[in-house]
Amino acid sequence: MKDILINGAREGNLKNITVRIPRNQLVVLTGLSGSGKSTLAMDVLYQECQRQYLEAMSYQGITKPEVDSVYHTSPAIQISQEDYHKNPRSTVGTLTDIYTDLRMVYEKLSIRKCPACSRLICSADCREELVKKADGFTVYMYCGCCGHKMEKLTRSHFSHNTAEGACEACQGLGTSLEINSAEVVHETLSLKKGAVDFWEKRYKAYQISVFNQACAHYGMPVPGRDTPVCVFTELQKNLLLNGVEDKMLKERFPDITPPKTVAEGCFEGVYPILWRRVSEKGALSEKNEKYFNTRICPECGGERLNTLSRSVTVNETRLPELSILSLESLNSWITALESSLEGEKGRMTAPYLLDLKTKLRRIINVGLGYLTLDRQAMTLSGGEAQRIKLAAALDAEITGIIYILDEPTVGLHAKDTEGIIRVLQALRDQGNTVIVIEHDPDVIAAADHIIDMGPGAGMHGGMIVGQGTLAEIRNQPSSVTGQYLKNESSEINRSPRSFTEKMMVQDARLHNIKGIDVCFPINTLTAVTGVSGSGKSTLVFDILAEKGAGGTGQVSGLEKFDTVIKVEQSAIARMKRSNVATYSGAYDEIRKIFGNLEAAKRRGLTAKHFSFNSRGGRCENCEGLGRIVSNMLFFENVETVCPVCGGRQFNEEVLSVRFKGCSIHEILKQPVEKALETFGENKKLERILGLLQDVGLGYLELGQTLTTLSGGEGQRLKLARELMQNRGKRSLYLIDEPTTGLHPLDIEHFLVLLNHMVDNGGTVIVVEHNAQLIRQADWIIDLGPEGGDRGGKVIFEGTPAQIIKSGNTVTGAFLCPGSQSFTDC
Repeated sequence: MKDILINGAREGNLKNITVRIPRNQLVVLTGLSGSGKSTLAMDVLYQECQRQYLEAMSYQGITKPEVDSVYHTSPAIQISQEDYHKNPRSTVGTLTDIYTDLRMVYEKLSIRKCPACSRLICSADCREELVKKADGFTVYMYCGCCGHKMEKLTRSHFSHNTAEGACEACQGLGTSLEINSAEVVHETLSLKKGAVDFWEKRYKAYQISVFNQACAHYGMPVPGRDTPVCVFTELQKNLLLNGVEDKMLKERFPDITPPKTVAEGCFEGVYPILWRRVSEKGALSEKNEKYFNTRICPECGGERLNTLSRSVTVNETRLPELSILSLESLNSWITALESSLEGEKGRMTAPYLLDLKTKLRRIINVGLGYLTLDRQAMTLSGGEAQRIKLAAALDAEITGIIYILDEPTVGLHAKDTEGIIRVLQALRDQGNTVIVIEHDPDVIAAADHIIDMGPGAGMHGGMIVGQGTLAEIRNQPSSVTGQYLKNESSEINRSPRSFTEKMMVQDARLHNIKGIDVCFPINTLTAVTGVSGSGKSTLVFDILAEKGAGGTGQVSGLEKFDTVIKVEQSAIARMKRSNVATYSGAYDEIRKIFGNLEAAKRRGLTAKHFSFNSRGGRCENCEGLGRIVSNMLFFENVETVCPVCGGRQFNEEVLSVRFKGCSIHEILKQPVEKALETFGENKKLERILGLLQDVGLGYLELGQTLTTLSGGEGQRLKLARELMQNRGKRSLYLIDEPTTGLHPLDIEHFLVLLNHMVDNGGTVIVVEHNAQLIRQADWIIDLGPEGGDRGGKVIFEGTPAQIIKSGNTVTGAFLCPGSQSFTDC
């Protein structure tokens, strides 16, 4: 089969490149972050594969990328790092359909107590009757001992997403929320001074005005500007917290009708506003999570199902008990169940057990055997989500496909990378072309063909700087990655910082962590390491960051910090209307600059006209986005350039105002490093943009939407914003795999920033697998020895040199001097 040939690719930062990609091989695209790898693979090759495929069926609608031609394509499957939807009801079990198969097994084989004679009966041994009702059918069964008639438990009764199966108290969520009043209202302050934490700027003034009007409506005294909430009367406090629908108000003022309009004082109340926000979002947002405490549902104990559904057993095991097993342990349970079944019971469950074994084997093969069925999909890292999709792809035994994967080793310990490589090779060996965007040395070494892009990022990248096997690119002076791998050092080249202060976590117990004690040094860079699923994120983000809340352990030492900053994998909300400039705070200042220009004043334009989020200056056809979405029915929706503004987002009057020769749209198209030159004389913008460059995001365009950022880019963008907002504070930074998406040379620059944060009084704790960063940490906490229920123990605490010398951990072996990868150790 002929090689894929891309001619004259100019999309994004690509410099009119031509490249040949061999078919039926494992091809790795590598290079500095922002060098154009994703643009070439996703925006050019994948887009053109989809376009040509659909046009072959006379289906129009996908825009051709900026490329002269792409020859010898075939249908393509893209497996990216996009998070799953933030639906708290979606779990690993529902996502993979493993839970669906288990529900079928429980429908066929469930054992329950007869409500009449109290004997245990199996559904498979009972006579059934199908009864037609007005709203559908109901299946009844008769006890084989006493003949009692009862409704049969079907697959619906074992789902926490149905009325038949869900716990009535928590509606199948397994948890309930309660407001953390101490975080919501600071009673020592007045409303004007910020007593209500989430009332800000004009919104605060508005709420205070409505509250005062409500007080007047009920004939209560209006609190003074400087009156702290702690001296409010009981009625004033109840009105503040619960609004005009408060029960006490109605009891005390039975003859006063609650106000109906804001002008009359229809004050919603602090607590109802927060509950409404949660209801509208369907889940806690990052902005609101500190105002709530999550507790296990007291009715079902977190098991999600109602009393009857969670009580029945198969092979002496309840379904909720299977949900908390690791997938590896569940696989063992399935094998044991299958061997115990005979005759009709074996025949009726055989298809489901086969499907379960197949799905579990493939997920375990991609290094996710430590996951549990009840793990919420919204908590999966980008790498975990991607590998679940990869496991699903293995179900399709088809050939001739182009698979394009974005860093499938994200979130994997080097020990687990070998399993991913085997999966990629298996896809190739089925007759497919596998193209992987990667920085991992082991994956690069396993590639049949490597394409190195660069030489820099953004406008300094977009070219092919090396191509061939690993040995070949190491001998190509133009290959940035090849030269780095040729000269890479695995030596520890700095002395770790000493420490006198520390935080302690004692008797930590959550998920697979069972009663461990851990010391976290203060004013150091600490790496929490271990194989995938060993408990790293649980220890750092669920126990340490939450101060041992909910009985998960005792935490001491956090009081030494002014603020605790969590930067997790799902670091930022992905909204099309939010971009790098708006999220970082740079755009407010840029709009002010444009609004103060003489050309703007002559036209009656102000800063608000330069916002693409509000009417007045934006293009209303695309509502300021510059692109419109076309629904492709059975295929992914595609975006096309707005035909009215030509992608320029604003109307002609706004676009005619120029700063240093650039329109507002042209400014948004500038990468951060270029914008730093444009606005260098503005101290505020210089600080914001300089910090974005320091965290390795200098190549991003100001107007790049958050939905297009990788997990690692989003994470570093949040880190930059937190650094801006917490200057001068003694901060504890908890960061989840900050090297995601970073080339080894980028990691060197990022290490400079992390060390600068520590030298300025911060304490940085990173959950990390990257050897390059771990070697430069001051302290290592290694968890294991395995993942899932075989993990959760502290197997090492000490310096990088000490873990290497200990010789008894897989992390230490991976860090050993002279090793370029885990497999060399």
